[in-house]
Amino acid sequence: GYFTCVAFIILFIEDTLLYRLLVIKKENNFWKTSEQLHKIYKVILITLFLTSPSFAELVKPNNGIEPYQVVKIQLRSLKQNDNPKKDNGIEQTWEFAHPNNQKNTGPLDRFKTMIKGKSYVMLLNHLDHKVVEIKSDDLTALFEVTVLDKDKVYYKFKWAVEKYIKDGPLKDCWLTTMVSSPMPLGSSI
Repeated sequence: GYFTCVAFIILFIEDTLLYRLLVIKKENNFWKTSEQLHKIYKVILITLFLTSPSFAELVKPNNGIEPYQVVKIQLRSLKQNDNPKKDNGIEQTWEFAHPNNQKNTGPLDRFKTMIKGKSYVMLLNHLDHKVVEIKSDDLTALFEVTVLDKDKVYYKFKWAVEKYIKDGPLKDCWLTTMVSSPMPLGSSI
């Protein structure tokens, strides 16, 4: 939405400025005018980026996102939970939770409380993660996820995703059905 519009505006401005430079090149004050246009271009770019939305839109599930990518989207979001806004990572993770999972862990406020609880808090603002596929077929995938939390302690999880097969907007989307309790692996130090 917004960023696509910004990209088109930037391309239009750039083309206009380049055209003006070519026309002005024939004039004696080419360098002075080109410097002025360059400054105008910078001001426009800075203004566009400073007026961008204060938070990014959440990635929505779609049938082009593979199982591994689902897990990575969720982990990257949890790694920077409060960026660009408070609990954005948890909300992004919720977007990719299977409807059955959402029934068991929701609504969203309850899910946030669960993630911030003792069992899953190590996922929030963690330092690093590694995702390894254990097994997969046409409808399910299971991953082993190792997380280094902000206290430099490693934890291992089993992370299961499933292809949603019912009709509707989520049809053929890969969604998280289960994340195991963490298994502490010890300190990195």
